[in-house]
Formats: sequence, C-alpha cells, structure tokens
Amino acid sequence: MIKTLYLIHHAKSDWEEPGASDFERGLTDRGYRDINTIGSYLLLRGIVPDLILSSSALRAQESADRLAKKVGFEGPLLYLSELYLTPPETILETVMLQEDDADTIFVIGHNPQLTAFANMLTEEHVSKIPSMGVVAMRFDIDDWQGLETQKGDIDFFIFPKQFKYYLPNQIRAVLDRNG
Repeated sequence: MIKTLYLIHHAKSDWEEPGASDFERGLTDRGYRDINTIGSYLLLRGIVPDLILSSSALRAQESADRLAKKVGFEGPLLYLSELYLTPPETILETVMLQEDDADTIFVIGHNPQLTAFANMLTEEHVSKIPSMGVVAMRFDIDDWQGLETQKGDIDFFIFPKQFKYYLPNQIRAVLDRNG
C-alpha cells in the first residue's frame, strides 16, 4: 500500500504586529496569496488529504484552515502543540500515531524542523522548504508505523516563487474562479 505525506511550511508570517509573540503571529497578504496559489495547484492535481495535522501556532492554523478550504477538505484537522518548534523526531512520532485508514496526510509546520524531518524521511536532499512550500513524499508502507524504518520518495517539491513569473492557465483559472 502507498501512504503519502505532504510536508507544508506555513505561509509567510507577519513580523510587524507590535507585541505579538512568535506563537501569535498571523499571516501577511503575500501569505494569503501564496496559499491560494499552492491550494490551486493541489486542487488541480486532485489532492485532498484524509487528515491535516497542523502546528497550533496561529500562522500555521491560518495556513491549514485556508488550504483546507481551498482544496475542499472536510475531514479532521488537528492543531497540535507537538508540531510547534519541536525536533523532527517528535514530528515523526506524531505522524506514526495516526490511524492507518488515513492514506494521505498534510503536516503543516515550521522550519528548520520541517526541512530536517523531510531529510530524515528520504535519501534525497531538501535544502529548505520555503514559506508555503510543499514536499510530497510517497512511502510503500501499510501503516504509519512503517515510517520508522522505510525511506520515502519525493513525488514533488513546489513553492510559490516557482509560479511568480509563470502561472499556468489552469491555476490562473482556478484562482480567478475561487479567489
């Protein structure tokens, strides 16, 4: 059986909010636009997860909520303090605890932990997952416990700046239609 994990760095966060703690930072306008762009790409590919796991930090929650809406996700969305600035081993343990009937999981979190987690799971190298970047990884496993011993293959690695100068007509149409 194939399990697919989408590692997603939250959208661009706002550093301008006076007095806001790191945990309370929201998103910038660019962050919202980037969610629409990446969400449109995922929607065009027909990618809808069975489960979304998100850091409980505000910027991650906003990213998860908007991305879920963009791709038409109606399943469980969990905000977990275990995904807020924790070691990659903790992210691994969190994913391994998920029910095996979820074949596709989005994990929305932070760097550098998310990039380190991606590199822990594959023989390929990911230098850095930028804001709203997505690393899609496939694993030939029957249950999420298999992540402990099985390396995955990167299906794709996308990020908003890839679409800065060239926005495929299909994505543009989805953006225009769903704003």
